[in-house]
Amino acid sequence: MVNPEANRCGNNAVVVLCNCPDTTVANTLAHGLIEARLAACVNLLPPIQSVYRWEGRIETAAEVPLLIKTTGERYPAVEAWLAEHHPYDVPEIIALPAQSVFQPYLAWLQSETLEK
Repeated sequence: MVNPEANRCGNNAVVVLCNCPDTTVANTLAHGLIEARLAACVNLLPPIQSVYRWEGRIETAAEVPLLIKTTGERYPAVEAWLAEHHPYDVPEIIALPAQSVFQPYLAWLQSETLEK
């Protein structure tokens, strides 16, 4: 059974997945999201290998994943910002709502993503 309090706490937190072509782009996007107060924290994960279909062909690419922590309220702005600044024609931008979040972390996340 889901704890209603946990759901309430988690409803406002979102983790956004976004793959980048290299570490330089990943760092640039991460810093830009933080500077714009669109995210409270961005993790750059170790490079991964992605296999996908693009324009009818199966492709393989090394990519650097970003885990972007933000709020549901800021997600539309995060999506728009990434779409504008990402070098891919169709960047991977996938938002996953958090089911539950440690309340002090959620408070910090919300304060760091307030528009100033």
